[in-house]
Amino acid sequence: MGVRHPDFPDHVYGLKKSLYGLKQAPRAWYQRFTDFVSLQGFTQSKSDASLFIYRHGHHTAYLLIYVDDIILTTSSDTLRQHLMSALVGEFAMRDLGPLTYFLGIYVTRTGDHMFLSQQAYARDIIHRAAMDTCKSVATPVDTNPKLGDTSVPIFNDPTLYRSLAGALQYLIFTRSDISYVLHQICMHMHSTSEAHWNALKRIIRFLQGTSDFGLHLSPASILSLLAYTDVDWAGCPDTRRSTSGYCVYLGDNLLSWSSKRQPTVSRSSAKAEYRGVANVVAEICWIRNLLLELNRPLSRATLVYYDNVSTIYLSGNPVQHQHTKHIELDIHFVHEKVQQGCVRILHVPSRYQVADIFTKGLPRVLFDDFRSSLNIRPPTASIAGV
Repeated sequence: MGVRHPDFPDHVYGLKKSLYGLKQAPRAWYQRFTDFVSLQGFTQSKSDASLFIYRHGHHTAYLLIYVDDIILTTSSDTLRQHLMSALVGEFAMRDLGPLTYFLGIYVTRTGDHMFLSQQAYARDIIHRAAMDTCKSVATPVDTNPKLGDTSVPIFNDPTLYRSLAGALQYLIFTRSDISYVLHQICMHMHSTSEAHWNALKRIIRFLQGTSDFGLHLSPASILSLLAYTDVDWAGCPDTRRSTSGYCVYLGDNLLSWSSKRQPTVSRSSAKAEYRGVANVVAEICWIRNLLLELNRPLSRATLVYYDNVSTIYLSGNPVQHQHTKHIELDIHFVHEKVQQGCVRILHVPSRYQVADIFTKGLPRVLFDDFRSSLNIRPPTASIAGV
């Protein structure tokens, strides 16, 4: 029901301040916050609009905001207290101490190491699916061909399917090992069959035995980027589009990853594979620019490992032939970054191609090996006992 003034029933109220629930509220809040922290000496990152950087002499601070949740990291405790006093004086907020929980992710520190976990969230998804007592499986997806839209019979509760698939998407922030199969599941929300539902239940059965797994982070002795990329050519049985996957490491730490179907059909494996390389090179460029803004520029080229020799040759000698003109922009883009010394494309045997976990179902031994390479492991003994 609306609010009517008894003396002015045909008038509307004019708001002086945006509130929660209004479409303009997030923009108004973000603009107010940005204006205030800019007055405090912060500059907004060009690579990430939610990141603000403070640098004055030897003092440095990074502030990351998501709606009204904030992470503040400073080079000294004195600077932290000064900035917190300014923020508390302007906004209704409080200091929760060292980072232990942020947006559903638990953060556990052991010395210089960090462990990011969403165990409680994973258990909640298992409970919502009414599978608390189900038996666990070793891998989230089998090695059979991908499911198509023509699978029958139709699942009788598509709302439940969409709800669980949407909930699982937030879990990949710390569980990159389910990225590939979850991407496949989400492509069939509009037409869900029993086969799709069984595939989703397999993910939940996999989480039943690995709900305590999370992402391990440790100090990097050498500041360098390393990437793996792979493509499953024409793997989609309905559209024959290819699936691209990549992962990027900063030192030994997994920093970025992706599993995504390409937007167009590639008539040859070379085209699909080169598009996959262009995707990871674009991500690397963004990360390098972000590190530059954080005053941690990279002096070395980023190594990109791929298992296709022809694609590697093409990145160094982009001779334009009739069969490659459709990916001419991707070729020029990658070749330019190679010439600038930003990236180097190198060959890796398929047995050590970690990005395979983002493009296809793998046998258990290979899956466990690649998952460990992604630093997705259970907590250490000291963390598990907390």
